[in-house]
Amino acid sequence: MNPKLTTSQQKTFCSQLGSVKLQLLYKASIHGFTAAAFHQRCDTRGPTVSVGYNASGFVFGGYTKQPFSQSGQYEYDDQAFLFTFSGEKLLKYPVDSHDYAVKMAGNSGPYFGDDLVLVNGSKPVVYINPGHYYDFDNAAEMHGNDLNLTECEVYQVEAETTEPEKPWRTVIWESETRTELMESIRSYKPTVSSVSQIRVLLIGPVGAGKSSLFNSINSVFRGHVTSQAISGSSTTSLTTQFRSFSLKAGREGKPLPIILCDTMGLEESTGSGLNVDDISNILKGHLPDRYQFNPSVPLDSEAPSYRKSPVLKDKIHCVTYIIDACKVSIMPTKLEEKLEAIRRKVNLMGIPQLVLLTKVDEACFLVKEDVRNVYKSDYIKEMMQEVSTRLGVPLSCVVPVKNYNEELELDPNCDILLLSAVKQMLRFADNYFDEISDQFSNMEVKE
Repeated sequence: MNPKLTTSQQKTFCSQLGSVKLQLLYKASIHGFTAAAFHQRCDTRGPTVSVGYNASGFVFGGYTKQPFSQSGQYEYDDQAFLFTFSGEKLLKYPVDSHDYAVKMAGNSGPYFGDDLVLVNGSKPVVYINPGHYYDFDNAAEMHGNDLNLTECEVYQVEAETTEPEKPWRTVIWESETRTELMESIRSYKPTVSSVSQIRVLLIGPVGAGKSSLFNSINSVFRGHVTSQAISGSSTTSLTTQFRSFSLKAGREGKPLPIILCDTMGLEESTGSGLNVDDISNILKGHLPDRYQFNPSVPLDSEAPSYRKSPVLKDKIHCVTYIIDACKVSIMPTKLEEKLEAIRRKVNLMGIPQLVLLTKVDEACFLVKEDVRNVYKSDYIKEMMQEVSTRLGVPLSCVVPVKNYNEELELDPNCDILLLSAVKQMLRFADNYFDEISDQFSNMEVKE
């Protein structure tokens, strides 16, 4: 059998699934557009990639690690996703409700939640009902509203024995690296004497992991997994106040030289999430800790809580965008426009900007298998390049991290990624202070 999925498309899949290859199991044009033919060829086989093709040129489908069966039950899968190809580029829609990721229906082909069914009812058609158990709501983007299949294929994902390629960024994954990073952060002192702790503003869409990032970094220095900042899964922001979180070197330790400022999550719709007009007030140091955000109205300069005369230590010294690696390719246009508006405000104030790409383990199974593969993954590199382009920052300003979400114990390799990100924040803040010093020097020369 000759696969219809192009070599380039297969390579794209394999680059983010890990060291794997695709083996064609079922081809509807040969075996038949029937549930019986699909189950005969694919039952007990997994993981699999199921692919539908239509006359409009769309290539789409789903991935699951669960072997197919005819039990009639929903199966748990925290790694399942739906997808479509835009040219050779893979757009992924991750599963939201893990318990309902795949239904083992005996009367249809591949059945993903209640969202997508290929070879529905033993016919060459697609059933689609977006937004139930997977994170997508635009059916036309997936298949162009053409529900007739010209082909359906199912591929088994098989492990390759070859080692991943050489990493494109060098990281020494040793305990000494973790120790050295922690010590360099503890001993850091801002280059400006009037500032004892740099202030880093965290900005990102709802659910990207801003609060989880603080919890994760805090966990590294506490020596165990903590959850001080409110975090979790929600369609609206769990953070409703402006919070300034100071990190400590251990439970009874001294404050570290960095404060992470958490904001309300960005949302696509107007009047929801963080108000872009509040950003300038935050950057300039006008917002007090625990300020209650109002998505509809920014803080007024005459409000009692408005800090009228902030000094340098009150201002933001580095802006860090938190972006979910699983959602880079499907970032809504309106959300991207909000990020662009914020970036313009930050640029005008000359504040350095860093991007942290979170959930890299969920985006790439090669990384889920071993976080040390993060710089060996072609898919993660592609996502970093894409977010670099979308946000208009150099690739050198994009850093991947993995937050602690379900773990009970620390992982030294995750710690190294998190600590490396903090070190970049400190470096960027130094750049900001250097720029300010140069401005003062120039003013003195002119005088």
